[in-house]
Formats: sequence, structure tokens, C-alpha cells
Amino acid sequence: MARGCAPHSRTSRSICQSQEAFNLMEVLRLVLRTQSRSEKGSEKCGVAIPLAGFFSLLSSRSPLQFLLFSMNANHVIALLWTVLFILIHLAFIARAILRPHREPASRVAWVVVMVVLPVVGVVAYLLLGETSIGRRRTARLQSVLAKLPAPIETTQLQSGLLQTQIPSHYQPLFRAGHSVNGFEPVNGNHARLLPDSNATIDAMVADIDAAKDHVHLSFYIWLPDNNGLKMVEALKRAAARKVACRAIADGLGSRILIDSKHWKEMRDAGVQVTTALPIGNPLLRPFRGRIDLRNHRKILVIDNQITYCGSQNCADPEFRIKAKFAPWVDAMMRFKGPIVRQNQHLFISDWMAQVNEDLTDLLRQPLPAGEPGFMAQVIGTGPTVRYSAMPEVFETLMYAARRELFITTPYYVPDEAMQNALCACARRGVATTVIFPAKNDSWIVAAASRSYYHDLLVAGVRIFEYQGGLLHTKSLVLDGEVTLIGSANMDRRSFELNYENNILIYDPVMSAEMRHRQNAYLAQSRPVDADAVSHWPMPRRFWNNAVAMLGPVL
Repeated sequence: MARGCAPHSRTSRSICQSQEAFNLMEVLRLVLRTQSRSEKGSEKCGVAIPLAGFFSLLSSRSPLQFLLFSMNANHVIALLWTVLFILIHLAFIARAILRPHREPASRVAWVVVMVVLPVVGVVAYLLLGETSIGRRRTARLQSVLAKLPAPIETTQLQSGLLQTQIPSHYQPLFRAGHSVNGFEPVNGNHARLLPDSNATIDAMVADIDAAKDHVHLSFYIWLPDNNGLKMVEALKRAAARKVACRAIADGLGSRILIDSKHWKEMRDAGVQVTTALPIGNPLLRPFRGRIDLRNHRKILVIDNQITYCGSQNCADPEFRIKAKFAPWVDAMMRFKGPIVRQNQHLFISDWMAQVNEDLTDLLRQPLPAGEPGFMAQVIGTGPTVRYSAMPEVFETLMYAARRELFITTPYYVPDEAMQNALCACARRGVATTVIFPAKNDSWIVAAASRSYYHDLLVAGVRIFEYQGGLLHTKSLVLDGEVTLIGSANMDRRSFELNYENNILIYDPVMSAEMRHRQNAYLAQSRPVDADAVSHWPMPRRFWNNAVAMLGPVL
């Protein structure tokens, strides 16, 4: 310790440590200035600097000690926390760069966010940066899928089914669909497009009331409103008849019903219920998987003979939790035929991933005698399914269009490849029309969607905005012969984060019926003018484009 210091005083100890560090640094400076002189040393300002003495002092002090001499305990702790945060920060940046199945734009966006806003960026990445439902859930789902019969086994056609031939120019569409789940296109199917949301619920309730063996139901949003409670009561009646009823509701979208008395009443009545991707403790949830990865599917399967597919949740069209956007306008189809077994396969995989109950025998039951019908194929996507599956299906359909492509979607936040595919479709002379809702329940998606309007309109895409409520129908009709209907939106959530189910149909009759419904939407829509979009005020354009930049991050 330096001469004249009082060891019992904390303040004096700190002063002495600082003085000692200063003296050591002064020694080093003087050594450098005198190293060319005689080893006997020289004197500067009355201080003798023998080199042997300096190196003796240097050997007795580590470099860290030089730093610590001038710091108290609080300084040391602050330094250690800073070093720890820097290491964590760099680790998150490295993860954003190294994570597989991420677009370059997404990597750049995440790195920029974490560099510019280190704390906010790291927390945001922890919450939103990974597309994982958790290792345990992923392993369980993979185990379930390995146990289930291969998809081809669940839809082996009986000899009585008519073998319909898909035209050669449409075969790549179904090959793309097959690459997702392994489901082959199957024929002998029939479908009916339901008139509206209330009629859909009434048809479902009637089918449940006629069920004899089992009812399997899965919804993203299931509300305890008029239509939601109709479904609750229908399941309770079926369970009372000893029909096996199994219901899946998403842990986020259906949380109001799950937390209500009706959920317990169904269980008490004999309905087997389970929560898809339960949230649990919100503070701990990010460590077990991303909280906003949801089961967005809408499936109803009855007795292995009837299934429903489309955009509708189990709720009133007034959708009272977001009443100012109502009515919700949806489209659902009721199917019969071998396609039912493929939707059953999706439901059972979801069920067995949550419940310890083996339902594989239902997938091995013989198919009923078939009748002539159309070709169809189920396409089920999600964060544990092949990466980029859903956007590839959409883009394949777009590039296959020859005469007309007509799309309705409530949420449009495409990746670059999809935006280019839609523009290219119009540029090569295909009549390309897209209807979006004029009012969107997500202000983020509304702004992001409109940032793409200009390029679409310049390419020749006709854009309309639906005025009669929130157009929630997800539909695509290609050349009046091929239809895609289901739960998937044309946004990054459906591409990467949500479990979705869709059915791809080759049938001019059903496609004409879907086009008729789309024309009804068109009659309640207003065209978006390219000149008007180009003259939007700069603040509006800035806002739309700024929000769209979040697409690769979210």
C-alpha cells in the first residue's frame, strides 16, 4: 500500500489503490522513455527508475490486478455483468445468423434489431425469434407420426372407386401437395359449399346429432357465444348417446371457453377435451417454445364418413370479442368420401400428441364403397412440418395459372418469392384478382398488406377491398377447375408459425361454385385504384412500408 495511507478507511483505501495504480502506470511510462538509456537508470522529476525493479514489480502484479486496483467491489460487479451481457448478446446474434430455415432478410433484420436495441432485441428474439414448439412436444409429435399408419395406407382406394385422371398440367400441383404430408390425391369425393357461418354451424350440429360412432372436432377459436354453445350442447348430447366425442381447442384462441364453466361441463358430460399448445405460465413459456405458435386448424370429422374444411371458427359471425369488424365472412365445405380419412389423420396426430390415447385403429378401418366423385388432397402444414411447405403450394398454384387466378385472403404478408409469383402471374396475361377486407382486425397486417399494393397493381393484379365486414375466407380458384380452401392465410404466420389444414380440389363443378361465392364477395367490394395508391400521403406510405419491414422479424 502507498505510503501515508490509512488502511482502516474505505475511502482512503480506494484513494490509495487508485494512487498505486497511477504510480504503476507512471513507472511504465517512464520505463518506455528511458529504455534506450543505461540500465543503471535515470531520474525524472526526482524519481529513480531501475529496470530490474520495474520488472520485479511487473512480475508480482497480474494485468487484471492493475485494473482492479483502481476499482471498488461495485465497479467489479458492474464490469462482470457487462461482460456477461456482451457474451449473451453475441450468442443471440450468432443464433440469429446460424438458425436454419431462415431467409437472409430475416437474419439481417434480427441482427439489426439486436445491435440497435440490445436489450429489447434480445428479449424480442427470446419471445419471437424461434419457430419451435419445444423439444419435448416436437419429440412427442414425431413419435406419434411414426406410430400412425403411413398416409397412403389410410386412403387406399377400393376397387369400386372411379379412377379419375388429373390433367397433366395439374399433376405438379398435387405432387407439391404430396411432398408436404405424403397424402396422395384421392377420388370419389363429394362436397357442398355451405351458405354462411350460421348455416355451417347448423349443418355441423345436425351431423353431430346423427353421429353413431365418434365425433372429432378441432378449432382455433371456440367462443361461448350462441354458435359456440350450440356446439357444446351437441357434443354433450352425442356423449350421452355413448358416441365417442373428442374436442381440441387452441390454448390461446379458445382461452375464454377453456376458462369457462362450459369446458368443465363438457368433460363432466363425457366429452374428452384437450387444449392444443397450452400456454401455462407466460413467464416460463418462452423457455419451452414460442408462445404464439398456434394450432390454427378447423376440422370436424364424424364417423370416418363426413368432414368439414374451411376458414370458419366456432363462433357467431358477429364475433363479439372484435365486434367493430363484424360480421366475419367465412366459407366452409362439407365433404364425404376418401378425403375424410386424410383429415382424420391430421386430427388424430394432433390428438395423440396431447393425449395418451391410441386411435390408430380408426385409420385402418376399411373405406366404404365408393361412388364417382372428384379428386381431392389434404395439405396440413405447421412448424414441425417441412419448412416452406405452404408458400410453395401457393406459389405452385400461381405459376400453374393459364387463364384466371382468383384469391380471397384476410391477411397478406408474403415473402419475396410469393409476391413475385403473383406479379408474374398478372404480367403473363393471366386475369389475376385478389380481394382483401377493407377493415382488418390486425392493424399491423392491414398496414403491411397495403405496402404491397403498388407493385401488384403495376404488374396488372386487380385488387378489391371487401366492404361487408371482415372477409375471412381463404380461397383460391385456378382456371375455374382447381380450388384450394382451408385455414391458411397468405402471411408469414401461416407459412411458418401456425398449424394449418387445407384441401386441394380438382373439379370444375365445385370450382364454379366457389367462383360464384367469390363473385358475391366481389359485388360487395370496391376496386383499389393504382393512381390513388401512388398518391397516398407520404406519412401513410412510410407507415405501411415501415410495418412491412417487421415481416421478416415476426
